[in-house]
Amino acid sequence: MCTEKHRLRLRMRPVGPWPVNSYALVCPVSNRSVLIDPGGDPEHLTDMLAGSVAVGILITHTHPDHIGALEEMRARLQVPVMAHPGPHWKGAMLAVDQHLDHGDRVEVGEGSIRAVHAPGHTDDLICYALWDENQPGDQRVIVGDAIFEGGPGKTWSSAGFAATLQTLRQVILGWPDDTVCHPGHGPSFRLGDIRPAAQAFLRRDHGDFFGDATWDM
Repeated sequence: MCTEKHRLRLRMRPVGPWPVNSYALVCPVSNRSVLIDPGGDPEHLTDMLAGSVAVGILITHTHPDHIGALEEMRARLQVPVMAHPGPHWKGAMLAVDQHLDHGDRVEVGEGSIRAVHAPGHTDDLICYALWDENQPGDQRVIVGDAIFEGGPGKTWSSAGFAATLQTLRQVILGWPDDTVCHPGHGPSFRLGDIRPAAQAFLRRDHGDFFGDATWDM
């Protein structure tokens, strides 16, 4: 089991005008850290990393609200940027140092993060799961805009919504009930608490719908 000594510490700051939840994961043994989704407010992001040595910047997806301070933080930290190879939102040319595919792992000191591809909200969306063979007792996932307590992430086409449904069925709802989801906006939540509503949502025929969805629609 994952011991408390080796459990990655999670820090969160809401940043930018929307705002977006930016996260830092810090290894308590080595003080190595990664920054996830530098959406804005570089000074706040720098403060969130205080006392640690950053080793990377991870992107859940390439919507502007999630990468607004990317170039400033890349210049400050001088660390590689890691993200899905794309396609990125509206053909954005993101300067990525390391591409992450489904199942790839990023080491953070004594801990690690596993990339989980979760398309729908965007084609390039990655969730970052904190469990692997070295820390099986940790059931936290940084989910970006893939899923929220009140519904799945917004979609911009019927194809995107269909991809969201597939991601829910084949990826997210396969996680244990005790998984704690840390989204790109709003509060964290336990997956088991919203599972019945999400499963009922999947059983309904939504036709060619796309846009903002809630579990009760």
